[in-house]
Amino acid sequence: MTATSELAFRFAGAFDAPAIASLIESAYRGEDSKRGWTTEAHLIEGNRTNAAEIASLIVDPKSRFVLAFDNTALVGCALIKNDNGLGYFGMFAVSPTLQGAGHGKKILSHAEQAIRQLWSCPTVAMTVISIREDLIAYYERRGYKRTGTKPFPFENEPGARRKDFHFVVLTKAWERTHPAGPG
Repeated sequence: MTATSELAFRFAGAFDAPAIASLIESAYRGEDSKRGWTTEAHLIEGNRTNAAEIASLIVDPKSRFVLAFDNTALVGCALIKNDNGLGYFGMFAVSPTLQGAGHGKKILSHAEQAIRQLWSCPTVAMTVISIREDLIAYYERRGYKRTGTKPFPFENEPGARRKDFHFVVLTKAWERTHPAGPG
């Protein structure tokens, strides 16, 4: 797998749930995550998701998981949703050993195109942990703007190592002249 390889994309099926959960865990929590720059292991311990949660999102008609493959290897994923006419982007993960190789930009772009094509949403939003300034800056370089905050659900994360953060809401609006769909 190389940074110059082309990625192949498809939407997830129910059989993909364990692999997606494993990829997300490896990118954000535990020892493997420390090999990449998206780790949350220093902030929260325990699981970020599980196959059952992923499976429930896969069957939801208002959501899809975009999967990215280098040859046959799953290298990245992202959850996209239609949230009452607004796009949502989350659960974005790239294999920790491949982070920084350009795959994330390709996956983000493909996910944005899918949101426009599937649902014609005028805006896409996401949340990022407030103290992850490097991650927020990554999205800002791709056209996202800080548009608000939300409390972090510490009650759902008993393994929080720190409690001095919240979510930053980032949004990106499509230009009205931009065609809906890939282009």
